[in-house]
This record gives sequence, C-alpha cells and structure tokens, in this order.
Amino acid sequence: MPPRLDWGSRLPAAQSLRGWLVEAHSLTARCRRHCSEFRVRVVAQGWRLALADETANARRPVREVLLECDGVPVIFAESVLSTGRCGRLGRWFARLGSRSLGSLLFTHPGFGRGDIEFVRLRQRDALHRRVCQVLGRPLPPLWARRSRHHLDGGSVLVSEVFLPTILDLA
Repeated sequence: MPPRLDWGSRLPAAQSLRGWLVEAHSLTARCRRHCSEFRVRVVAQGWRLALADETANARRPVREVLLECDGVPVIFAESVLSTGRCGRLGRWFARLGSRSLGSLLFTHPGFGRGDIEFVRLRQRDALHRRVCQVLGRPLPPLWARRSRHHLDGGSVLVSEVFLPTILDLA
C-alpha cells in the first residue's frame, strides 16, 4: 500500500511558491493574468479512485486536467466529486469539457470553500507518479494544495499540483 499523503494547514514561510499556494481566488484567473494564451487540457475524466484523497475508498467521478500558459503546463489538477449524484454540481462537472472548473467555482454564487491544505509530494507518492506519467518525464518533489468546494448537498475536492514551470510566470 502506498504511503498516505500528509496534508496539513501549515506551509513553510520561505516557500518560493507561497503566493500561488495560498491564492484564495481562482488559479485559472491568476494564470490568465500571467500569459497571453491560457488553456485547460483534459487529461482524463471518468470513474476511479482519487489519488489525492486516500479516504475515498470508492470509485467516484474524477477529472484530471493540465492548466497551460502559452502552451506550457504549469498546474496539474485532480477534481473529485463526493458522490456520483451531486445534483447541479454533478451535471455541471460532467459537462465542463475544456472549461476550467475554477471558472465555475469562483463565479457561481452559492459555492462554499473549505480550508486549503498543503503537501510536499515526493517521487514515491501516487499523485506525484501520476503527474510524471501525464507529462512523460521525471520531476523533482512538487508542492500541492487541495480544498473542498460545497454546493447544495454535494462537494468537489480540488487538488492542484504546481509544476516547476509555474515559477517562470512573471
């Protein structure tokens, strides 16, 4: 069994990605401000176990995307619905296509966001290995964050992994 991720609310003060990790608003909007062409590339969408939520021991709707600035991937995101049937949220999730989930979470009134948690991903972690698989190359340890967004009776857990290229954005 792979080691569990040690998500927590503390982040080292000297962390170079601190501004990105603690961003309270949409990462999509922040990325758009730093590049001329922003794109959401859907990597996978379907039913499976989540990588960033070890407590989820059942298959759930999962969506993986890469956020790209000027053709360069800068963030890998995994979004997991709390159940297969989340009313409006489930319908919206299924129809997102290449649109950003953040564009929905931060523009639609009624969403509530839980606390942001952080983790340093190591090469042995399943989520780190998945990012390397998607990009087709090995990567150094990576920082990630996650938070749960609630609407009506459903929720979506959004986990974002920051790629080294994020530091190239001015």
